[in-house]
Amino acid sequence: MNETALVPTLETERLLLRGHQKSDFADCVSMWADQQVVAHISGVPSTPEQTWSRLLRYAGHWHHLGYGYWAVTSKEGGSFLGEVGFADYQRDTEPSLKGKPEAGWVFTTNSHGRGFATEAVTAMLGWADANLDHTHTAAMFAPAHSASINVAKKVGYSNGVLGRYGDHESLFMERARKIST
Repeated sequence: MNETALVPTLETERLLLRGHQKSDFADCVSMWADQQVVAHISGVPSTPEQTWSRLLRYAGHWHHLGYGYWAVTSKEGGSFLGEVGFADYQRDTEPSLKGKPEAGWVFTTNSHGRGFATEAVTAMLGWADANLDHTHTAAMFAPAHSASINVAKKVGYSNGVLGRYGDHESLFMERARKIST
C-alpha cells in the first residue's frame, strides 16, 4: 500500500507539501542531526534510528488519525526544505494538549529566514480549517525559540501560556479553527 496516497498534496507559490517517502530519509537524517535545527526542539541531534521512527510515526498519524506531517519541498528544483504538520503525541503537558492536534514545523538550516515556514504553515492550517473537526489546534515551543513563535503569531496562534513539558518550561499557544461560510 502506498501510504503517501493518504496524505493530501498541498501547493503554495513556492512550495509543495506532500507525504513523506522512503527517499526522504537521508534528507531527514541530515536535518534532524543538525544542532542548529534541534537547538530549540530537543537540544539533542537525532540518530538515524530516531529519524526512521519519526518517519514511520508520520505515516501512522495519517493512517490512524487522518492528519499528520508533510514533507516540504521547493517547487523549483524539488529540494527538501523541512516538515510541517499536526500530531497527537499523547504528551504529558501542563496545560494539556488533549483534544487539540499539535502543530509543528521544522526546516533545514539553509531554509531559515526565507519565509518558507510561514508559507507552509499557512497552507497546512488552511487544510486543517477545511478538513479537521477540532475546534482548536495547539503549538508548543521553547520560550526562547523566537523564530517559531513569530511564525505562530503570524498565522493566528495566540493565548500564550507558560507551562511545562517534562522538566522543561514551554510556551503553549492555540489557534481557533476558521470555518468558511
